[in-house]
Amino acid sequence: MSSFFLEVVQLPDGDIVLQRVGEEAEPLVSIRFSEESFAYIGDAGLDIAKIMIQSGIQAVAHINEAQARDKSAQDVAMTLEDLAADNGEHGEHGDLVLH
Repeated sequence: MSSFFLEVVQLPDGDIVLQRVGEEAEPLVSIRFSEESFAYIGDAGLDIAKIMIQSGIQAVAHINEAQARDKSAQDVAMTLEDLAADNGEHGEHGDLVLH
């Protein structure tokens, strides 16, 4: 069974990964900073990677919420169109007319 707990760790090769706690599976996310980047960010690499991962997770949540709202709005519009089609009522320009 997959763990629901995640951890961000720095591997011996310098890569920073997001992985499930206690599993040897492939990391969910891997971040590798170049030597030039490390020279600039110094010891803050792990903290920066954590912020990058957190931002990515938040972005996915916002995208999923927006898609759910769009789908809900499309479902409502389709339902209203179906209702109008069942009643056979359309306006002068084919617009949906509800009473």
